[in-house]
Amino acid sequence: MVAFMDFKNIQKKIEQLKPMMIELQTILTACPAIAPESGGDGEWEKAELLIRFLQKCGFTNFTHYDARDKRVSKGLRPNFSVLLEGESAERTIWIMSHLDVVPAGELSTWKTDPFTLTQKGDKLFGRGTEDNQQGLVSSVAAACAFLQLGIKPAYNVRLLFVADEEVGSKYGIDAVLKHKNVFSKNDIIFVPDAGDPKGSTIEIAEKTGLTVKVHTVGLQTHASMPESGANAFLAACDFALSVDGLHKVFDKQDNLFSPNYSTFAPTKKLENVPNTNTIPGDDVFYIDCRILPCYTTKEVFSYMKKCASEIEKKHNVKIELEAELHDASPTVSPDAPAVKVLQKAITDVKKIEPKLVGIGGGTVAAHLRKAGYDAVVWSTLDDCAHQSNEYCSVKNMLTDALVFAHIMYNTTSE
Repeated sequence: MVAFMDFKNIQKKIEQLKPMMIELQTILTACPAIAPESGGDGEWEKAELLIRFLQKCGFTNFTHYDARDKRVSKGLRPNFSVLLEGESAERTIWIMSHLDVVPAGELSTWKTDPFTLTQKGDKLFGRGTEDNQQGLVSSVAAACAFLQLGIKPAYNVRLLFVADEEVGSKYGIDAVLKHKNVFSKNDIIFVPDAGDPKGSTIEIAEKTGLTVKVHTVGLQTHASMPESGANAFLAACDFALSVDGLHKVFDKQDNLFSPNYSTFAPTKKLENVPNTNTIPGDDVFYIDCRILPCYTTKEVFSYMKKCASEIEKKHNVKIELEAELHDASPTVSPDAPAVKVLQKAITDVKKIEPKLVGIGGGTVAAHLRKAGYDAVVWSTLDDCAHQSNEYCSVKNMLTDALVFAHIMYNTTSE
């Protein structure tokens, strides 16, 4: 264990690393890492830039868990970790960030180039600066402070960088988990990918996400003769309204979450007919579900199919429902070592008492929890991910780095 004065030196070193952190944000922002589903070529180039940066900082021990993907030019999606050796290899402290970002969206709504870092005071603007480069850069800075000072943390630390978080994690953490002996039950895992502006919430649970595609097939006809057809759009609307009331069927509440109930929201709608005087015979829309862990996606989907059957009879249509059903991820115990260590770090560094929460959004932590590993989610975020003019607060980035350094410094076997 390092001495108290060593940690004071780590604090000073992290502050000195601020220019380096901004430099890394600049490098990463300039390299869009967008999934092929969203029109991109994956994360390989960004991963190479990051590896070169880490090597320049003095890191030498890299482990790869890359996933094959023929849709990208490299044929691979990058997943890798870098080791900061500790005094003991009895356990590993993991800090996991994702490399991919979402597309910029409508460029006219940006005040700056989304892929050129722009600093305005405390804010660094650019796509990915908050989601998830803030957590990535903070973890790198914390590890660099130890490395540059020649101080070993109590246990091995691995920074894990994964692909494909934004569109499902098949080529990201799911691919990593297919490798044997990557994690152990004794490890402590942190995911800096959700939080609040004060950094006062630790996420230990997630609702189960479920996306349902609703394809309604009726009979197209002229709008002046609606009785001669079967209006697929009208039937779909009727089904959407029935779905909107599902929170009254699956009505349990859990105050760990906000909102404290399951949500079912019709979202994306595809075009049906190109003209206004035709009754559509085909209609497609999607439903976003965020389900409390006490329910299974199977029972929700079964109830939806029952509702669809009633709508089919009422409107003389056929409704096809498509979904990939997921298991709920377990809730991390409030007494888990990862929770206790993080609570102490936040209290000592930020001088606040954090609270434990659940969220409706999904993170890679859920995949780890399903695999049997305790993973907690925390960061200090202004919550502008996926928005135009996304930004990261330099202050938040520095403070989060200090929290991670505190974890590396203070984690014990107790």
